[in-house]
Amino acid sequence: MRKVLILACLATPAPGLAGTWTAPEGCEAFMTVQSKGCRVSHYYRCSADAPGDQWRVDLDQEGPFFYSRINHEAEWVESYDPVKQVLDPNPADPASMTELLAEGMDTWSFSLSKEDGTGSRAEGYDRLTGKSVLIDGITLQQTEVDFTEYGRDGTVLRRSRGNEYVHPDWRLFFAGPGETDLGDGQWLPIDGSPVDFIFPGEEGFLSSQPLYDCDALTASLPVWRVSHEP
Repeated sequence: MRKVLILACLATPAPGLAGTWTAPEGCEAFMTVQSKGCRVSHYYRCSADAPGDQWRVDLDQEGPFFYSRINHEAEWVESYDPVKQVLDPNPADPASMTELLAEGMDTWSFSLSKEDGTGSRAEGYDRLTGKSVLIDGITLQQTEVDFTEYGRDGTVLRRSRGNEYVHPDWRLFFAGPGETDLGDGQWLPIDGSPVDFIFPGEEGFLSSQPLYDCDALTASLPVWRVSHEP
């Protein structure tokens, strides 16, 4: 049922620019994040999932465009855009937030498969820089990230490098400033950094309208992973 609800939301434009987003049946939202790059994200947990799993939905001015689920280690488990994509079993080097926090660096190598029969492999690392930032009253640890995504034939599909942020207690990564190469060798700047953290009962919680960088000249690029933001 949750998959049906997700695909229905992705296929249906938002009814206007204002309004609120509603979590799927059996799920409860716990945070809204307004970010740069004209994106608002809602974070939620579902009773049918494994303990520690968390979902995120991203919305732009036209409505929801991406759903993703991570586990307690912030591994990419599944996503919809609207094609379903899942983490393949037995990754060569699983992503581990526990290792990152304990050792200061975590390398990872894993494969992903889509329902349409396509797939890819991602390799890279997250490294704590030792710096912390304060965003809207929330302290986050800064990371350095570098990764490459390959097609099944070995073709480079995407490369990204830059900084992200991690909240150890929430077991969540947040996008940051960096640059991405979509396979053509041209590096483009991107910044999906969080601006506002909004919690239940606060104004703007579950708002369907992104607030920042939404002028007509803004060219948005998909933000990979909430890093582990898949």
